[in-house]
Amino acid sequence: MKPPLLVRPLSPEEHLALRAGLRSPSAFTLRPSQILTASAEGLKPSEIRDRLGCSTQAVRNAIRAFHDAGTDCLGEGSHRPKSSRPEIDDGGCERLRALLHRSPRDFGKPTSLWTLSLAAEVACAEGITPRRVSHETIRRALKRLGVGWKRAKTWITSPDPAYLRKKTRATG
Repeated sequence: MKPPLLVRPLSPEEHLALRAGLRSPSAFTLRPSQILTASAEGLKPSEIRDRLGCSTQAVRNAIRAFHDAGTDCLGEGSHRPKSSRPEIDDGGCERLRALLHRSPRDFGKPTSLWTLSLAAEVACAEGITPRRVSHETIRRALKRLGVGWKRAKTWITSPDPAYLRKKTRATG
């Protein structure tokens, strides 16, 4: 059995910073200060959870953040995303467009209609994306291409060998 996760021994400066954090009006400083102080008293994460009314994972996250950043973890962090780069680059978007103009049956799928989830699965299998992405990522990539996606798409085709000639003559 693993020993419970506890905060490391506090230096006098860290102890003072935690005491000051307990008087802070900001919840971003108060809650981690409460968690770290309770852990320094020797309480296990589950006991801190019961005392403060937060999740055990929140307690573990606060202790790990303190181990990584020290008292800098007591302030509010940045809300900026780690990366704002799109998951699928411009070349991948064009490859995705070409992929969607083919039938899913060409890729061994049992349907003739594309869905965003199916497109995500096939895009990963074809190497367009390095890993399986969500349907939302595929939708955003198509939106960057100017393609709106609201439902499964189908193109009318016929097994008749003269279908294309007849369709062209009928539609002009």
